[in-house]
Amino acid sequence: MAAPEKTSKKPARLGAGYLFRNEYFWRGLMTVCGIFLILLTLSIAAFLLVRGTGTFTKFHHSVWEFLTSSDWSPVDSAEGGGGGVGAAVYICGSLITCGLALVFAAPLSLAAAIFMTEIEPRLGERLFQPATEIFVGIPSVVYGWIGLTVLVPAIRDLFHAKMGGYSVLAASIVLAVMIFPTIATVSADAIRSVSAECRQAAYGLGSTRWQTISRVVVPAASPGIFTGVILGLARAFGEALAVAMVIGKTRAFPKSLLSPTNNLTAAIASDMGNSANGGEQNLALWSMGLLLFLISMLFIFLIHLISGKEKNKHAK
Repeated sequence: MAAPEKTSKKPARLGAGYLFRNEYFWRGLMTVCGIFLILLTLSIAAFLLVRGTGTFTKFHHSVWEFLTSSDWSPVDSAEGGGGGVGAAVYICGSLITCGLALVFAAPLSLAAAIFMTEIEPRLGERLFQPATEIFVGIPSVVYGWIGLTVLVPAIRDLFHAKMGGYSVLAASIVLAVMIFPTIATVSADAIRSVSAECRQAAYGLGSTRWQTISRVVVPAASPGIFTGVILGLARAFGEALAVAMVIGKTRAFPKSLLSPTNNLTAAIASDMGNSANGGEQNLALWSMGLLLFLISMLFIFLIHLISGKEKNKHAK
């Protein structure tokens, strides 16, 4: 029986319509979306720059006064001026609460990431990491409400706080819980990216599991871990509602962790809607927003700097 003849079919010629639908259209759409995002970011930066610098150009306050003075008494009218725009209390409140939250969250997040990836990877992948990621989707108001109804009374009863539990400590704990899943998830992904050959080489040299984790895996994953820490810190700086509910909103430098204070985001959220557009107070609040934007850009620059050093290290 003769073998069936093989019929060779020449590929059909790709028409202009086919190329447009499957190649040029989608490539052009992705290009337009990318350009749109770039223009949107530049537009936000330009808008914040124009509005945020009005404090210094229209009302002739100095940057030094804004950053270092604690005299916050701007005039809330479209024409008036001559008040104080010192935001040092708010800046200090943001730095203290976010720094303390990072002290609380970073060690726990790193420990959780090591547990999920090195100690119990199956349990971590199936149970622990999904449970951790659920925290990311919880609204800020829920964190703030739990802090207000549970954490603040607990601090009041435990430490006999004079201001009823509204304090830097309460705000820092709430922020720590909020940034914990971000740092833990990014750190776990960074640890998983370390090649198995590094672990096998360490075990081959007689290292224990803990020596392998602490001296090989964690140092190799440190750029990704630092990235997670910076992302968590960026979220902490941008959080407003949950912090405003537990920090006390007192315009004073905190004398201890049990003292109330205020921060940048809480001040913007509470006062922006009630200020006269274009007035001294309104533009001073926009200056706070510009400062937060610059801090966010600094965090993004640090992430790219760390990533660039890691790429150069692997290239060598």
